[in-house]
Amino acid sequence: MSQSIDYPKFEEKAPDLSVDLEKVRYPQYGRVLEDFKVGEVFCHPRGITITKTSAIDFATGFMQANPLYLNQEYAKAHGFKDLVVSPQMVFNIALSLGVQNDSEKAIANLGYYNVCFVKSVYPGDTLRALTKVLDRQVKEGKPGIVTIRTIALNQKDELVLQYDRKIMVAAAGKESEASTLAGQPFPEAQNLKVELPQEVSSYPKNLTGVRSYFENFKVGDIIVHANGRTITDEHYAWTYKVMNTHPLHYDRLYSTGRSGPMSGEPIVYGGLAFAWLEGLASRDISENALIDLGYTEGYHTQPAISGDTIYAISRVLSTQEEGYGLKAGTLSVQLIGIKNIRPKEALEKYGAELFEKENSKKKLGKEKIPEKIFEIERRLLIKRAN
Repeated sequence: MSQSIDYPKFEEKAPDLSVDLEKVRYPQYGRVLEDFKVGEVFCHPRGITITKTSAIDFATGFMQANPLYLNQEYAKAHGFKDLVVSPQMVFNIALSLGVQNDSEKAIANLGYYNVCFVKSVYPGDTLRALTKVLDRQVKEGKPGIVTIRTIALNQKDELVLQYDRKIMVAAAGKESEASTLAGQPFPEAQNLKVELPQEVSSYPKNLTGVRSYFENFKVGDIIVHANGRTITDEHYAWTYKVMNTHPLHYDRLYSTGRSGPMSGEPIVYGGLAFAWLEGLASRDISENALIDLGYTEGYHTQPAISGDTIYAISRVLSTQEEGYGLKAGTLSVQLIGIKNIRPKEALEKYGAELFEKENSKKKLGKEKIPEKIFEIERRLLIKRAN
């Protein structure tokens, strides 16, 4: 039961209180290498309730073409209880919520692994995230590599997303004053099960293109997506809209004060670059997807900054007839992101090397491609036309 109080009277205090510089504090966030202990669980701060407006803003802002994320009636006709929140938004939020604990002091995000969207998220759902430390590799005189697993839970404590990632973290010689509620329960899934929809009504289905059904994809196809996207300073605001707190993405004094290849203009948060690339590909690849099953493995290979124009290319890796009881099939594709070069020119310049893992180039005696910014393998459950 609420109560009311008399409005308290305030008087100016600052002029009469002397300044004591011995009491200056500098709160710090993130973790150094010594702060990561295998098996420890971090409960990430805040969490966020997704509204229908924010879900549609994300889907349109990142050029999603799948009507599931844009058209409530279409989503319901395909067996979902409401408009579906873009899995890219769910992924970005889960990763970003963990930055304050996991990677605000990290040198680099090295990759995503075994990303699985377990359950659909809807407007009105509230997401929170937890992370478990899986592994810590230390080499004397070098930054360490930490492997973490992050899960996202909805307001019913149902698992909606699970994935692993690796981050490069510098050692400090001692533990920092990192604070978090550690030792929390961690309801990860060892045997992941994906919730599937069922079509339930006859709402018009011809709201997508005719060349993005399962039957239209053949193994080996390389699809050059038509449009590019010039990133502007909008990425500053989007970074915190998805709850990412790393200053590298919106603090120019911080970013220009760093040394090495990541110094200079604020770097576009990688999850946003990924979302734009996936959106650029969506008309050709995923607009008829029923479920985004997730990502096998992927990397940010070069950074992007405001003013860069990015493009996407997809390569079909496999088609599986299994539709899990739905009129659909499973599609695996490789998504490649490039910047400041048109895809046709990139293909002419680099050919098959464009699709080789950048992390493998050194072993092969090859140079990394400076215009290539991203690579990942993804799996989708795609509707059949017939």
